[in-house]
Amino acid sequence: MNNSTPMALTPEVNCHNEYDPLKQVITVSPHHMKIKEVINKTQRHYLKENINIEKAVEQHDHFLHTLRGEGATIIQLEAEKQLNEQVFTRDIGFAIGDKFFVASMEKDIRKHEERVLIDWLEKYGLPFYRFDTQSIEGGDVVVDNKKVWVGQSGRTSPAAVETLEEQLPDHTVTPILLRKDILHLDCVFNVIREDTALIYAPAMDSSSYELLKDAYHLIEVTEEEQFQMGPNVLAIGNNKVISLPENKRLNQEIVHAGFDVIEVPFSEIIKSGGSFRCCTLPLVRK
Repeated sequence: MNNSTPMALTPEVNCHNEYDPLKQVITVSPHHMKIKEVINKTQRHYLKENINIEKAVEQHDHFLHTLRGEGATIIQLEAEKQLNEQVFTRDIGFAIGDKFFVASMEKDIRKHEERVLIDWLEKYGLPFYRFDTQSIEGGDVVVDNKKVWVGQSGRTSPAAVETLEEQLPDHTVTPILLRKDILHLDCVFNVIREDTALIYAPAMDSSSYELLKDAYHLIEVTEEEQFQMGPNVLAIGNNKVISLPENKRLNQEIVHAGFDVIEVPFSEIIKSGGSFRCCTLPLVRK
């Protein structure tokens, strides 16, 4: 399989949270991105308009250029024509500490993405755990050192959450019960520093919200901002956060909390229901 991993790079797994400086990250170009089979409410909204591929690639390239400028090494897997959701690399796997987990995708349209990732992991000799429980997706897994928050959604089953807990005996794995129309946890909740998180509270049950409120200073996201993928920012370390320019109010709240916000256009890619966090699979943060 062809990929653009820098030849001098030795890939490793060392990722303990969502906010340490991003050093190695897996991405895929949106070159074949298209809404073919509606699998979330955002796609349904943009189905007729669909994706302008040229603009999506341009925005994605600008995003990667920004990451490189902030010190991240980009590992690009090959974009395959039949995999129109492949740009959302976060869903197909996740790193917790020095362990790598390959996800079990819920939708058939995305299952082959697992094989593309596994081929790459095997090529570079990186060990991994593969779920045989249906299903768990990386967009539902938010890691904060020894705390692991897992969205219990239509994409991640209670059985898979239990399996993850068994694999992480030194961590506290806490399920967050999501509203049925919510795609993944990272669409409504995201930790951007050890003491701060973004949240869209109506998306989860009240007991889950109270647990998160006890753990973090919560920056509340509005319904409009949530539709614009407001919580799905990418923290890249050193109190820097990449966010959409459209979410002005939210960005100001993040700034007021002590962060630098880097605004990057991503309007074409969010049409398919994901944004900056969804499009990145971090291997190393340190």
